[in-house]
Amino acid sequence: MTEVRPGQIWADNDPRSAGRTLRVDAVENGKATCTVLTNTTKAQEKLDRGSAWFQDTRGRVTRISLSRFRPTSTGYRLVSEGEARDA
Repeated sequence: MTEVRPGQIWADNDPRSAGRTLRVDAVENGKATCTVLTNTTKAQEKLDRGSAWFQDTRGRVTRISLSRFRPTSTGYRLVSEGEARDA
């Protein structure tokens, strides 16, 4: 399993969240604090058409269990090591 570190970029593997990417900002107590970088493909398409039913989640901060950072259908896959950051 890849070590989760601040600055890394991860993509959501869940088919319902296709296109969603996150940047890891901090890792502590078995959780990663992440910032959403891109919306899901479906949400972005709806937002681009002006739909009021979808929210732009870019910039939202979320906490995710480190056990989810694995390349399974409901996990996350590493996209980029990103920039080194202090945790």
